[in-house]
Amino acid sequence: MLNVIIFGPPGSGKGTQSEKIIEKFGLAHISTGELLRAEIKSQSELGKTAASYIDRGELVPDNIIIGMLECKLRELNGVRGVIFDGFPRTVEQAYALKEMLSHHEEKVCLMLNLEVATEELVARLLQRGKTSGRSDDNLETIEKRIRVYEQQTAPVIDYYKNEGCYEGIAGFGGIDEIFNRICSVIEKRITEFSK
Repeated sequence: MLNVIIFGPPGSGKGTQSEKIIEKFGLAHISTGELLRAEIKSQSELGKTAASYIDRGELVPDNIIIGMLECKLRELNGVRGVIFDGFPRTVEQAYALKEMLSHHEEKVCLMLNLEVATEELVARLLQRGKTSGRSDDNLETIEKRIRVYEQQTAPVIDYYKNEGCYEGIAGFGGIDEIFNRICSVIEKRITEFSK
């Protein structure tokens, strides 16, 4: 299976690019953000707990995320691969993902990191807040989310560099321009696996 992680700071376009990758390459989509929003909307205990962290601009604890992912992975059968969107966010989660996938005799094939300047991220997220009404898209929370990303999440990049599956993608320009960069990397990786 082609298991891909799409990575990058808040506002880097992970969701938009994930949709395009799924359509082109026929992958299943696992978005921790979507899983969490579904739990929050249902007002489950898990959702209420998760919402308290998200509203403060903090990461939801690993045990909550990993439990949800394990359930989602068990539901998937006969898919060509999976794109993980918003996970892993910490090195501990990266280890947990590796362990989860190894139980299914699978591994992460590619980690795509969307690289975008901080000023651009803030502008994108403020704009998204105006159109989406998301409570976490305000300047104070955005700045905190970016700081949390830099402190807690960026070390995951080094982990996947050491695993040999890291690819940095310039996350600026038009959506299709960025997608073309992503496609060339994925197609190269598919070619390598098929040899």
